[in-house]
Amino acid sequence: MTPQPTRQPMSLCLWYDKDAEEAANFYAATFPDSRVGAVHAAPADFPGGKKGDALTVDFTLLGIACVGLNGGPIFPHSEAFSFQVHTNTQEETDRYWNAIVGNGGRESACGWCKDKWGVNWQITPRILTDATMGDDPEVAKRAFDVMMTMQKIDMAKIEAAVRDAADAQG
Repeated sequence: MTPQPTRQPMSLCLWYDKDAEEAANFYAATFPDSRVGAVHAAPADFPGGKKGDALTVDFTLLGIACVGLNGGPIFPHSEAFSFQVHTNTQEETDRYWNAIVGNGGRESACGWCKDKWGVNWQITPRILTDATMGDDPEVAKRAFDVMMTMQKIDMAKIEAAVRDAADAQG
């Protein structure tokens, strides 16, 4: 038996219908510090597939070890799990959002979107997190209220809400 490479102590396993390799390749092409590793064939027939079909795909997404499992349509993704990607600029926010939505995905609210495989994403500028999770309740409320009106986050509107809160406080 060939020794297996050392694995990280934990990885995320994402269940796909049958397109785990396609999804992993998209993620690797879209996000930095991402790559596709080994594709493992099924050693026998399984629900939703046959012996020799791609069963699992090892990939790294933004430095996080993941496994894509082609398990069939039994367990679809839901909003109960999402990847939250922190961004520093509007350009970065737009690039990730547009890549996901423009590749067959769907927009949602408050920085959330869904890729074409049903995986949920939060494309979240750090300024939004800093404002809503900070110590100033007025800044948090104003930033939160503005965020609630958005699909993709508009950093200029969040920055304006933060400024308005500071101006209102004197």
